[in-house]
Amino acid sequence: MGVVLAMVPSHIPVLVREVIQFLKCRPGGIYLDCTLGEGGHTEEILKASEPNGRVIGLDRDRQSIEQTRRRLVVFGDRVSLHHENFIRLDAVLEQEHIQTVDGILFDLGLSSAQLEDGQRGFSFLKDGPLDMRMDITKGPTASDWVNHLDEAKLTMVFREYGEERWAQRISRMIIQERAKTRITTTSQLAELILKVVPRRYHHQKIHPATRVFQALRIVVNDELSALRLGMEAAVGGLKPGGRLCVISFHSLEDRIVKHSFREWERQEQLKVITKRPVVPSVEERSLNPRCRSAKLRVAERN
Repeated sequence: MGVVLAMVPSHIPVLVREVIQFLKCRPGGIYLDCTLGEGGHTEEILKASEPNGRVIGLDRDRQSIEQTRRRLVVFGDRVSLHHENFIRLDAVLEQEHIQTVDGILFDLGLSSAQLEDGQRGFSFLKDGPLDMRMDITKGPTASDWVNHLDEAKLTMVFREYGEERWAQRISRMIIQERAKTRITTTSQLAELILKVVPRRYHHQKIHPATRVFQALRIVVNDELSALRLGMEAAVGGLKPGGRLCVISFHSLEDRIVKHSFREWERQEQLKVITKRPVVPSVEERSLNPRCRSAKLRVAERN
């Protein structure tokens, strides 16, 4: 009989203790992890809801699903995984023959595996194809967007989704460069941005390419529209007293979550539990610097 080696996860789940606390995980509970990733939150929810709590995990990234399936195999039929966009969470619940659940989690950050795999194109620190699709089986890549949008639309994308100060300059440079050769790699785009952004801004807290890469990732994956639709579906999928937890990583996401929660509270569908977002502790930020911008908001179904 062969020896099964445990997969050591490289991704550290963000605000995991807080998520477990706010979801009120309990034996027999059913929970939906809408952004499975490497399974860190799902694993802790399963442990906190022993011996018979269940988690249904969704992810747009088929690679994440397959890798995480191996990690969670020890939990048997207490966990079921679906390669699906969370905007279709109601269809997943129907497939599972479940009407409502006790808690739902959205963790809107990228996983370490996605960031560290240069072939996915999410990071300007890794040279690779300019892809950025969460689901590599569908839709145009970041390279397609960069090489086909006109200057005005590129500027709008960088300004609206990246809050990029130098949006117009960067767009103009992209138009000039792609007239010579197609922009197909992360390093091509990152180097182009470094040429445009004034040198005095190169040594700030974030890399000059950060906002442009964020903007492209958002538009490639239609992230903000998906968040609105997914949260709407989540409200309908919660039991009375069930909790919705959303972890966001930039102001555009957090604004949508905050305003949606307030609107649903006015409509008496939800009660907001966190009047202010919960953020990682100093200790957690020191252990996991990638979590520094995370904000957790929680609401409960009336």
